Amino acid sequence: MRPILKIEGLSHRYATAWAIRDIDFEIHDRGITGLLGSNGAGKSTTMNIICGSLNQTKGNVLINGIDTRKDPIAAKREIGFLPQNPPLYVDLTVDEYLSYCADLRLMPKDIKSKAIKEAKERCGIDHFSHRLIKNLSGGYKQRVGIAQAIVHKPKLVVLDEPTNGLDPNQIIEVRSLIKDIALDRAVIFSSHILSEVQLLCRDIKMIENGQIVFSDTMDAFNNYIEPHSLLLQLENPPAESVLLEIPGVNKVEFLTSRQVRLYFSGDQLIIEQVAAICIEKGWGLRGLNLDKTALDEIFKLLSNPKSA
Repeated sequence: MRPILKIEGLSHRYATAWAIRDIDFEIHDRGITGLLGSNGAGKSTTMNIICGSLNQTKGNVLINGIDTRKDPIAAKREIGFLPQNPPLYVDLTVDEYLSYCADLRLMPKDIKSKAIKEAKERCGIDHFSHRLIKNLSGGYKQRVGIAQAIVHKPKLVVLDEPTNGLDPNQIIEVRSLIKDIALDRAVIFSSHILSEVQLLCRDIKMIENGQIVFSDTMDAFNNYIEPHSLLLQLENPPAESVLLEIPGVNKVEFLTSRQVRLYFSGDQLIIEQVAAICIEKGWGLRGLNLDKTALDEIFKLLSNPKSA
């Protein structure tokens, strides 16, 4: 199956400094792919090249099989882009603005009106058709920005920090909208809020120092570092010295009188061993969970591997 997005050997240099070097990845299907990276990592450069706002120094970008350098107009018909600061003309009405955006995408006049109506309905802004954009709330302005990114029904939508500056209720609404949009197209979602990426994204591409340092599923990202501790809830916990006698356990920490964290070495087979011992000894096992490494810690490790 032809990928919706294919990046080959992508590199870009500003003056003498390389912003990105030899980036390769593909997106084959619908759904949301998170693009992560710390400030200055090369994330924005990559997005701008994908969307045709910047010409790369080297490498190729293909959108639905179309080379963005050889046929940029055709390639851009397959892309929708919402920058971090939505490119809104606030003195236009919602209808006027979306009509203008459709014209920029060279949409045929016979399908333009229907496409605008569908984009408004999908983004929940149909009742604001004749409202000036400057009179809309921040959340609805963001919805208008998303509507312009999908009005021409692209195969790929790139959203750069789409919930930035919104209140909690607006964030929830925009997240729901992004999930809906991703049902029938590929979405690249960039955010500095890692918990938001965890909630929305199926796959992760992480860029650091201009190179891909992680490219896999969200589940693989969550489990990048092996869990190294267990949380136990015991009705009748034994003394710390008794727990330290369990093979593989190298540290014990009582969080409360009945909740204990066991630090261990080796693989996760220790879970079964600990459960069996707790039952055999009659310690009243009420809960046993792997203590997952926090998402922030995984991001930190990938960003600064030398610090690990």
